[in-house]
Amino acid sequence: MCSHSFAAAPADATAMHVVAAHPEQGWSLLCDGTIVFDDSGELLPDGRVVAPHRVPAGHLAVAA
Repeated sequence: MCSHSFAAAPADATAMHVVAAHPEQGWSLLCDGTIVFDDSGELLPDGRVVAPHRVPAGHLAVAA
C-alpha cells in the first residue's frame, strides 16, 4: 500500500491510483487498499462500506 490515507478526504481521492483492475468482475483496488465497485460503491480498508451513489431515474437525461 502507498502512503495515501482513506481518511484523508474525498479531495485527495484523485491522488489514488488503481493497482489492480478487474472490470470483468466489476471492481478495482486502489493504492490505499480501498476497493471501488463499478456501481460506485466502495469497501474501505477498515471494513466500512460506502453505498453506491445511484442517480434516481427521473434525473437521467433522455435522448430525443
